Amino acid sequence: MVHLSRTQAHYIFSVMRKSKGDHIRLFNGKNGEWLAQIDFARKKQGVVRCLEITKPQQNPPDVWLMFAPIKKARTDFIVEKATELGVARILPLQTDFTNSERIRRERLQDHAIGAAEQCGGTFIPKVTDIGRLEKLLSNWPMDRFLLFCDEEKVGERVETKDLPKGKWAILLGPEGGFSEKERKYIHSMQNSFSLSLGPRILRADTAAVAALTLWQNALGDWR
Repeated sequence: MVHLSRTQAHYIFSVMRKSKGDHIRLFNGKNGEWLAQIDFARKKQGVVRCLEITKPQQNPPDVWLMFAPIKKARTDFIVEKATELGVARILPLQTDFTNSERIRRERLQDHAIGAAEQCGGTFIPKVTDIGRLEKLLSNWPMDRFLLFCDEEKVGERVETKDLPKGKWAILLGPEGGFSEKERKYIHSMQNSFSLSLGPRILRADTAAVAALTLWQNALGDWR
């Protein structure tokens, strides 16, 4: 049995117009997708019973997306598309040139849940609180590679064939780019690789989609 939260009950019974006896599909990000039947339905509460599994759990590759938040709607877009494309974790960053220094983590997490629902996914990436880039890099795990999407490489050939397999994180800069201090630090890291995203400088939200697409095609679960 699964007891619905007030928000879930409102969505299922008031928005989707489901009622007692109807079937819905559930997932919790850990145990795949299940066919369930509504056994109890009220405006602000409900109980559903899982009947059978309809889709096995499918986790994404162990890749993080790290980005500096931008305008609200475009930050929402990045979180949604990262979830759809398949990431394990989403890390908003405060850099020297970050325009937005605050986020509502819970709201962004809700966007990730909604994106997983829309694309038929069974995994929900965790959205972390905003953190300082320098602090995160100073404690960087030695077993994780860092893919630096470098706008100063614009126009260079996009090369992914030499990237090693393993755990990864994709790093995107703010609209004003990284400071020189940050760039030097990133390039000095042992597991850091820099990459061009093509012949044109991309907006931050477009860059997120492009970078994840390239990585998934080269090293992820699209192959």
